[in-house]
Amino acid sequence: MTTSFSSLPIVDVGALNNGNEQDLASLSKTLYSVFTTTGFAYLINVPFSFDHDEIFQLARDFFGLPLERKMRLAKKSFRSENDNTYRGYFPTQPLTASDNLKEGFEIGSPRTQPVVQSSLGSRKINLSEPNVWPNEAEFPSRSRLEQIYDELQTFASQLLSLLAVSLGKDRDYFSSWLQYSLSTLRLLHYPIVPQGKLEYAKGDSEDNSVKLSCTPHTDSGILTLLHQDATPGLEVLNASGQWVPAPYVPGSIIVNIGDLMAKVSGGRFTATMHRVRSPPPKSTPQADACSRFSIPFFFEPGEMCIVRPLNGGGEAVAYGEHVRKKMSTWVEFQDDSGYDTT
Repeated sequence: MTTSFSSLPIVDVGALNNGNEQDLASLSKTLYSVFTTTGFAYLINVPFSFDHDEIFQLARDFFGLPLERKMRLAKKSFRSENDNTYRGYFPTQPLTASDNLKEGFEIGSPRTQPVVQSSLGSRKINLSEPNVWPNEAEFPSRSRLEQIYDELQTFASQLLSLLAVSLGKDRDYFSSWLQYSLSTLRLLHYPIVPQGKLEYAKGDSEDNSVKLSCTPHTDSGILTLLHQDATPGLEVLNASGQWVPAPYVPGSIIVNIGDLMAKVSGGRFTATMHRVRSPPPKSTPQADACSRFSIPFFFEPGEMCIVRPLNGGGEAVAYGEHVRKKMSTWVEFQDDSGYDTT
């Protein structure tokens, strides 16, 4: 369960590079300790071919496109003539939608996914649909983002193997989960909002007027890997009801447990509530203020993966059913047209 932590731990994952069995066993135990207490950690010495500068430049390149060109990629709930329902772009919502003061672009696997024929609610949201992209002339970085997606998927799979061991299972215990994985790479931009235009979070234990771009929530999947920039914003809720800042640590990424992994662990792992404060408001044209970028990778199983708690308690659930229920709370799948996400 979550503890009364005051900062997030830092975990060195260099053992994944050297392959030393003793070091890997030690890392597995460390991850178990982290995910049964804070549910969040900074990871350092991650084995990627890209760095923060590159991945955030790709995000700036995309969000720097004219809105009209980004809207060509918008999900159907935002642009009715489009066919894509799950992948693609979503614009910043009106200021009254205080949990979505951000714009985003989402991609899934670069490989073709089979269309799942199932009875998991409405088929209006196609979780297995292909990605949509700007044309190459205006955004030539498609192949690089696809490579980054693959690296993040591989790294998350390595962490999952260590979690299996920490739970007393073989390393490949969860490997079947990843057939036709629905993992999502999401580019996010939190723009500056003029002072006085922000909504407020009510009832906060520390501050009754906290300005938020993303309201408190837990993630739905296995793990989330997060690249964040140096602009403050992310906060994590501890057991004492305090919101603990999670500022950028140079050379690190953040990892946190999702609802699914908490369920499977029988409650040993904790999916910790977190939120995002809005960037500092820009009161005048001369004011020093920064918009915020973050790039989460949501590590997820396949739509038809049947998930069962390891301790035998609770009911088995297909991941597609689990995530569709969670989607009903996501503002980018809510609008006034009655568009069905369930």
